[in-house]
Amino acid sequence: MALLDHENLDVYHRSIEFLTLALRLVARLPRGERDLRDQLKRAAMSVPLNIAEGSGKPAPADRARFYAIARGSAMECGALVDVCRVAGFLPAAEAQDAKTLLARIVAMLTKMCRG
Repeated sequence: MALLDHENLDVYHRSIEFLTLALRLVARLPRGERDLRDQLKRAAMSVPLNIAEGSGKPAPADRARFYAIARGSAMECGALVDVCRVAGFLPAAEAQDAKTLLARIVAMLTKMCRG
């Protein structure tokens, strides 16, 4: 089976891994936390989607722009993980695992933004 360009990127696979964690967390949030649920889901989905879109752009500047957007969304996810931890919705150990994965994603995207 042929792979699309973004499917060859480790950062894409790590972002899907984080999305899986985020969706599990979203499913555990209390009913009254709809805004938090929506924000985390949107931010987590934005990372792989922007990586995929950026990898399809022929111009380096266009690719870098989408990778930068993905990087910003990953940073937002880090803050949302902190919010979930502080609110008592996420144990500290799980939050640390999520943040470690996000730090790896951000580091890769930072390098990709530079070309």
